[in-house]
Amino acid sequence: MSSNPHIIVFANEKGGTGKSTCAVHVAVALASMGARVAGLDLDHRQRTFYRYLENRTNTAQRRNAQLPIPRFGVLGDAPVEALQEKVLELIDGVDFLVVDTPGRDDTLARYMATLAHTLVTPMNDSFVDFDLIGQVDAESFRLARPSFYAELIWNARKTRAQIDGGTIDWVVLRNRIQHLEARNKRRVGDAMSELSRRVGFRIVPGLSERVIFRELFPAGLTLLDKGQLGELGTSHIAARQELREMLAGLALPDTAAIASRRQATTDRAV
Repeated sequence: MSSNPHIIVFANEKGGTGKSTCAVHVAVALASMGARVAGLDLDHRQRTFYRYLENRTNTAQRRNAQLPIPRFGVLGDAPVEALQEKVLELIDGVDFLVVDTPGRDDTLARYMATLAHTLVTPMNDSFVDFDLIGQVDAESFRLARPSFYAELIWNARKTRAQIDGGTIDWVVLRNRIQHLEARNKRRVGDAMSELSRRVGFRIVPGLSERVIFRELFPAGLTLLDKGQLGELGTSHIAARQELREMLAGLALPDTAAIASRRQATTDRAV
């Protein structure tokens, strides 16, 4: 059993940022690399993350396909004690726990943020979404001050340090970045870079807006399921490369090293 699984929490109090899509692809990517992965959806109303993996399970059964599928569950509208029990249940024997949170203020999501080793905040590349973490001057577009969510994460980091002395690697994903070097893109990037230096998060390129992500949902497939997708077009191949770059940017623990240590532990036990 993994004594200290790496917890990855996808959190953003705004909806429509690609949070669940990113969470599913990260969970499946880690599982496909040989890691033991569990997933938890804290949005008990929409259940996008949960439904995605449920669809994936059904597709594997229907096609008799060997698809890597994380252990997964859903929880919401419950006391923190219930979340603690659910987390303990899911992390038994896994290397990673991937958590998808609601696109709204939520007590369980706030608590889960304090347990994260990696906290991922996907954002659309616009000042509308940026306003969640930072406010800019209306004339110069320069950063004026951090917003409430940046302060929330700051407090979560302090709480985590008090609990076990641990740190939270906060990563902001710039999703749906415009491909043209537009003035808005530069302004958002400049403000985000300034805020990252002030409050301490890393900026990682995320995923572009592509129809393929919506089309894959009913079957629960991801861009990593090469044998199940048929012939891919150029845009799909580009999307897969974006996914690989996003995963590399998250700088998660080495799955090969985890598998090696796991095998060594098994060999000693035998």
